[in-house]
Amino acid sequence: MNGTEGLPGGRGHHPDHRDHGGELTPAARRLYAYAVERRAFTAAEAGAALGARAGAAITELAAAQLLQRAPGEGPERWSAVAPRAAAARVLAPLALRVRETHDEMDRLRGRLESLVPAYEAGAAYRELSGSGHLELVTDLGAVRGLITELVAGCERELLTSQPGGGRPLETLEDAVGRDESLLTRGVRMRTIYQHTARYSRPTAAYVERVTALGAQVRTLGDGLMRMLIFDQHTGLMAVPDRSGAALVVREPNVVHFMTAAFERSWLGAEPFPTTVSPDAARSISDELRQTIVRLLSEGLEDKVIARRLGMSERTCQRHIAEIMRAVGAKSRFQAGYLLSPTAGPPQ
Repeated sequence: MNGTEGLPGGRGHHPDHRDHGGELTPAARRLYAYAVERRAFTAAEAGAALGARAGAAITELAAAQLLQRAPGEGPERWSAVAPRAAAARVLAPLALRVRETHDEMDRLRGRLESLVPAYEAGAAYRELSGSGHLELVTDLGAVRGLITELVAGCERELLTSQPGGGRPLETLEDAVGRDESLLTRGVRMRTIYQHTARYSRPTAAYVERVTALGAQVRTLGDGLMRMLIFDQHTGLMAVPDRSGAALVVREPNVVHFMTAAFERSWLGAEPFPTTVSPDAARSISDELRQTIVRLLSEGLEDKVIARRLGMSERTCQRHIAEIMRAVGAKSRFQAGYLLSPTAGPPQ
């Protein structure tokens, strides 16, 4: 977009509109010097003096308001216009447009500022009622941007609870640089995953990097709520059945509840080792199996159990099949009954 082409009314002062923002061509400069030495001249006279390009140079200078038609009879004659006069002619439409734009800006500002009293009254009511302490953010990009902003402003401690097993590689790649920056600032960071995250190589590699900088990571079998807590001041919670959405919590009592829930989970969690020994693997497998038994006895479906434990449904079904064989159950419902704490020994 050149000159005033993007403004309404930018064309029209001359049929041969050209970009006045650039330099004049050498031919136009020579023609202008020729013109100021004369009262008036014809195109034929300019062509004889300057050559074949005189016609294009006349068009260029006329578009720049540096030539004007001279009065008189006979062939069309041209005369030079002083540069300051030409500038006034060229800039006049632009100056008018600028004034009109400023006027429109003032009118728009006035319309928007007329809403300030209503906004301030509403904000005051929201603060008193506490409704401003909760905010639902449904756009994943906005949630990620908010997390980046909160991490950048975090000064003391970040608490993270992430159920669902191993973390996606893309998520870890986005988080590692941000978390390393946080830790190098001296901010404390504690994270809880589920036991199944131990078998995820990308997650283990991420844990190795952040723990080397002082982060603490533990794992738990079940009962995690997806959340982040910044300086015990602001919390983010996942929204059920709204993938990518988050509830932003600034209400102190709710943030305190979230922090207390995290601390209870933290006390029952086990340190995340970057390498899993056979004995540790068996221990974790036994704990997972016991958790599956408990959830199975509660009558939960395979996919619900799998989601709660952060494993694939196929892996969960394999564990359930092994448990059923161990108790001699012919169906998962029978297994659930046999494993129920209120059920008697199998007959």
